Amino acid sequence: MSDPLDDPAALWPASPGATPPQPEPQRWVWAAMEPPERRARLRELAVWVTWLRTTFELHNQIPHCWYRHSPVVEHLTALYAGWLRTYAGEQGAGRELAEADWINTLHNFTPRLQLAACATGRHQEPPPLVPPPPGSDEAFEVFLVTSDATTAGAQHPAAAELQRRMAAFEAPL
Repeated sequence: MSDPLDDPAALWPASPGATPPQPEPQRWVWAAMEPPERRARLRELAVWVTWLRTTFELHNQIPHCWYRHSPVVEHLTALYAGWLRTYAGEQGAGRELAEADWINTLHNFTPRLQLAACATGRHQEPPPLVPPPPGSDEAFEVFLVTSDATTAGAQHPAAAELQRRMAAFEAPL
């Protein structure tokens, strides 16, 4: 089996029209859950969020209406899943600082959990999504076929730098 780091593109979905393999839905993919499971998992997450707000004194950072904000729910879900793996998962070589790493991740996520509009304790609905302007899908497709960013030949940046240095080294003084 090849290492995904050798071919990072293999981690991305196939191009449109190709039928990608359908993996089994993961436990914490909210949209993949049936409503009863979604409610049960949200209750589970709520118990943990209450513990998190208290234990780490995040009551001013995580609003009481966190469950009404999808981005906050997704961040808290990621933190919870990481917390479960860290504190209830297998410990092994290379995991000596797993707990400290999780706490660092928590502190890195904390600004994303804050909602200025809801800081007063009163929930505010997020602003409505702005629809894309007419023609934006077509403009994107034109970009894909005409831009240097998407049409230039493949060349690893390190290889380009090495070629530049070699050319400079070989140039007469």
